[in-house]
Amino acid sequence: MDHAGKRVYILMGSPRKNGNTIQLLTPFLEELTAHGCQCEVNWLYDKSLEPCLACRACQQDWSGFHCCRQDDMQEIFDHILACDLLLLATPIYCWYCTPPMKAVLDRLMYGMNKFYGEVRGAALWAGKPVALFTTCGYEAEKGADLWESGMMRYCKHSQLRYLGSYTERDLGYQHVFMDEDKAARSRAFARQLLEMDQPEARA
Repeated sequence: MDHAGKRVYILMGSPRKNGNTIQLLTPFLEELTAHGCQCEVNWLYDKSLEPCLACRACQQDWSGFHCCRQDDMQEIFDHILACDLLLLATPIYCWYCTPPMKAVLDRLMYGMNKFYGEVRGAALWAGKPVALFTTCGYEAEKGADLWESGMMRYCKHSQLRYLGSYTERDLGYQHVFMDEDKAARSRAFARQLLEMDQPEARA
């Protein structure tokens, strides 16, 4: 099926431009592009991203993000609102995502969800499809389970559509990470997400 023009926005939480996560993500992106999607990868370690202050200034105006911190979060906010699918790609360090990814998620929790002011507002990104894409040093059920569990709760609270998670394990520095099987599974996950986001799948 043609998915021409479908905008996929990827928040990349890895600090390594040739690390496991981007190697695994490459066939995924190739598959999406082959189906007509427009994919954009945002490397979070290249951005200026401050932690959330929980000041709730963003709750005073429901028309947009409106964070008091002047950094690159407004750009990320705009791209997320405009995309058709949000993918969170990150290696797992200490059973959770990397620091810039966590900072982004904290800022989005307040800036996107106008729940924390004197009057409860709406979730600006309600219904947005979200998926996880991770690498870690353990089996998925022992290495990425807390990350997925936390994000499932995050998505439910934020009224997002959680589409699932894909994880591959790194066996260590003495092993080559990428192989044809991993590439095939990465491509299959891309096709799975496209199928899940069809109107009949959402019915």
